[in-house]
Amino acid sequence: MLESLIVSPEDIIHNIKLGFQVPKVVEAIATRKIVAETASELGITVNEAEIQQEGDKLRLEKKLVTAKDTWTWLKTHHLTLKEFEELVYATILEKKLANHLFADRVEQFFYENKLDYVEVATYEVVLDDRDLALELFYALQEGEISFQEIARQYIQEPLLRCAGGYQGIRSRRDFRPEIAAAVFNANPPEILKPMTTSKGVHLIWVEDIIQPQLDEELRQKITKELFSDWLKQQITSMEIVTQLDVHNNLPTQEDLLKQA
Repeated sequence: MLESLIVSPEDIIHNIKLGFQVPKVVEAIATRKIVAETASELGITVNEAEIQQEGDKLRLEKKLVTAKDTWTWLKTHHLTLKEFEELVYATILEKKLANHLFADRVEQFFYENKLDYVEVATYEVVLDDRDLALELFYALQEGEISFQEIARQYIQEPLLRCAGGYQGIRSRRDFRPEIAAAVFNANPPEILKPMTTSKGVHLIWVEDIIQPQLDEELRQKITKELFSDWLKQQITSMEIVTQLDVHNNLPTQEDLLKQA
């Protein structure tokens, strides 16, 4: 059994490659470079007060109450204090750039895509038998059984069963297309007629439909979504060349054919 282990930078890079993480790492690097260059072109800067404030916020999020907690966390993540400040700086710069580019577009985008931000609270039980689902559906309509009773009898997963099949607050994109239309056209509280998908027969109780309000939280969410889409476009349109020499080790088409 190993008593000690030395992990080299080469080991780390090799493990990243074997874990199929290179594209994700390269995308993160490209993102930081695009943000830094664009912010510089637009004259966006970050001051010491902002770094201090964001640093305090990050420490609070990570529950780094004492200086010892902070140093332990930095050591765990192999970060120097300077690198921590770089992380904080990059976070602030990205937020400021996102707001600079898209803050004035949020309201129009929201009203053009308002249906995408409508949310719904649902309870759900997925059954294997459609006849059973229909029987339970009609029993619910007649008040012969409650949805909670159905959940207790037919949901196998303990936590979901204890929650009565509650699915949380979800948006249209969280549902299968064949279910979304019925759910968002419901008149809550309403039990929907069973719907069949590849997953099974869905018995859904729509408790509430929540109309979106363009508050600060949603503004930031939309800004982040618009910025994320913009970044993806920037990355897709640029040529990215890595220096990992991965292509030298990749099998050729001839090699693959020989192995087939």
